[in-house]
Amino acid sequence: MNAREYNFDGLVGPTHNYGGLSFGNVASTSHGGQASNPKGAAKQGLAKMRFVHGLGVAQAVLPPQPRPSLRTLRQLGFHGSDAEVLAQAAKEHEQLLRLCSSASSMWTANAATVAPSSDTADQRLHLTPANLSSMFHRALEADTTARVLKAIFKDEARFAVHDPLPGGEHFADEGAANHTRLFVPGRAAVHVFGFGRTSYLPAPGESPKKFPARQTLEASQAIARLHRLPREQVLFARQHPNGIDAGAFHTDVLAVGNGALLLIHELAFSAQKSLIGELQRLLGDAFQYVVASEKDLPAGVAVKAYPFNSQLVTLPDGAMAIVAPEDSKEAPEAHAFLEGLVGKTPVKAVHYLDVRQSMHNGGGPACLRQRVVLSDQERQAVKAKVFFDPALDQALDAWIEQHYRDRVSADDLRDPKLAEESMRALDVLTQILALGSVYDFQR
Repeated sequence: MNAREYNFDGLVGPTHNYGGLSFGNVASTSHGGQASNPKGAAKQGLAKMRFVHGLGVAQAVLPPQPRPSLRTLRQLGFHGSDAEVLAQAAKEHEQLLRLCSSASSMWTANAATVAPSSDTADQRLHLTPANLSSMFHRALEADTTARVLKAIFKDEARFAVHDPLPGGEHFADEGAANHTRLFVPGRAAVHVFGFGRTSYLPAPGESPKKFPARQTLEASQAIARLHRLPREQVLFARQHPNGIDAGAFHTDVLAVGNGALLLIHELAFSAQKSLIGELQRLLGDAFQYVVASEKDLPAGVAVKAYPFNSQLVTLPDGAMAIVAPEDSKEAPEAHAFLEGLVGKTPVKAVHYLDVRQSMHNGGGPACLRQRVVLSDQERQAVKAKVFFDPALDQALDAWIEQHYRDRVSADDLRDPKLAEESMRALDVLTQILALGSVYDFQR
């Protein structure tokens, strides 16, 4: 069966702002409260999609979520019209208004975890929206993400869109940012699930001291079961506590894999030698890996410049390319690491793009996309207009130009006109993408 990997990028929303809400995400907290440029951010994201599509890599889009979440504010006791709800929240609990206005849904690597039909026991594509229960502002995304995915992947004979895992700390799930699929032609794919903690008391030395570990082992195990993955093809790897304390809140901050290639920092996982040994056993001699040492590429630099949070993609000729943030080009250690891959691995080129509006909020190129492998038949079964082509590119560019502001400050979040503009924009977007009524305000 012919199949391609599609990069589903999250569109940056009209209320894109720097809330500084994510403790453990160094870039997010350091830029909190600064004015943002939603139009510039959305166009940077669209330019990245355009570039990746131009490389011959399949590209698709996912819509942003409505923010501020007026539904949530009403659930928390604020009453009246939309304008009155915003005014009350701004007056009585400004931090809560910021939480309900988070722009974090743009990072679709956290939207869900996906297993292709070629890997699953029932030969269906499985998707589980992440509950993101470790942080309130992210947990708000799960219900809408589930509705969006069910609107796109409707054919239940081919697709299984699960509900998010039950909430609470026991099954805290952060999505594909902690999942890597590696494969060699002719062998079964291997799924590596990273986790930061278990639900029970960890052994001494396994927990970070500065920042919280988010993903639980129990959540990763549940996802593997839901997706009906063969147990012998699944590996669970604990994040290194020092990596988390350096700011690697997800595994994709210090590791990225594609095909039979794994790029990894020495502080990505605790039992790294054992993990690599298992991958060599399962994937054979074709498996390749490159480890960046703390000496050559300090974890702090990797967290700031995001060389691992780049997109590692397969080109039409079978070679690979890296789509990295410009920040990686400007950091000498990160730049040297990436350029050192060319010619020594399947990577034949590194491309640097400007995604600073996302980087300042804590997400690089890899955060902005969800990887979904679709067979030709599965691609045809998707009727939503989410697959990127010049016509959709033009339509989205015009939509952004019409509906987005070029500046949003913290004070603007209380402006009912901004909320109205956002809802109007998203209503138009669902028509462009042929998604139907997926938002609360449409239902």
